[in-house]
Amino acid sequence: MRRITSISLAFALVATSAATLALHASAGQVYRVSQKGRAFQPGALVIRKGETVQIVNDDGELLHHAYVDSPTFTYDSGDQEPGGKAEIVFSSGGSFAVLCGIHPKMKLMVRVEGN
Repeated sequence: MRRITSISLAFALVATSAATLALHASAGQVYRVSQKGRAFQPGALVIRKGETVQIVNDDGELLHHAYVDSPTFTYDSGDQEPGGKAEIVFSSGGSFAVLCGIHPKMKLMVRVEGN
């Protein structure tokens, strides 16, 4: 009986590990975008639906405030201190402009593929 319990436990652990790996694999890639010199770097990305764009304030003394305002998707990071990070998970396909609410000339274009 003890041997059967050990085998059952081992199979349960393997199944849980496989499910966890599948979940992480389906979460998609994370794309890092820097905010530096009052610009997004890079200035354009093509990603898949469900993937993440991580926006990092790499300016030493400037605040930034990333946002997206479109009919199909909205996002607002709030004010980002130097060194701060914000993550945007794009849940719908289309083309989106990520803007900075503090520096109006900053613009990141993100094309999200997939339905």
